[in-house]
Amino acid sequence: MPRLRAGQFGFTLVELVLVIVIVGILGAVAAPRFFERRTFDVAGYSQQVTSLIRYAQKQAIAQNRNVFVRLDGFGVALCYDTNCAVKVVPPARSNSGSAATLARCSNLTGWACEGVPDGLAISAAPMFFFDPAGRPFNASDNAAAITSTFVGRLAVRVSGGGISLDTLVEPETGFTR
Repeated sequence: MPRLRAGQFGFTLVELVLVIVIVGILGAVAAPRFFERRTFDVAGYSQQVTSLIRYAQKQAIAQNRNVFVRLDGFGVALCYDTNCAVKVVPPARSNSGSAATLARCSNLTGWACEGVPDGLAISAAPMFFFDPAGRPFNASDNAAAITSTFVGRLAVRVSGGGISLDTLVEPETGFTR
């Protein structure tokens, strides 16, 4: 092995070419996926859905009344009755105000309601409600019922751009994740 003289430091040509090849492969594979906006939209909207469902449960407990969650495939909305005549006010007193939300939520910003952004889809689920104890019930259950017919875990799927994320609501406890 030849002796290094003072000032001879650096990488060999083979090392430099290898690094360039690896960076090129990563750029070709990862960059299109990283810069795909729908991936971030799916994650963001899925978190909005989860937050709204959790907020519904907290409102039911805090207000000591039923809070209905409407999931119809076009968005998610919170109401105090089955036909959404009495709407739940969002935590910040305003929803996102996006075009999809305004179109879906009767041009109201003071309603806990979010429309599905363009390019995304949400699985339609039956309407359900949280009772004053925070337990989930099917919308068809009697509001004064003690026993819930909400059995099995409810999964609300947000998908788009080849990505799908689920929000799960557990029976009996209403735990949402």
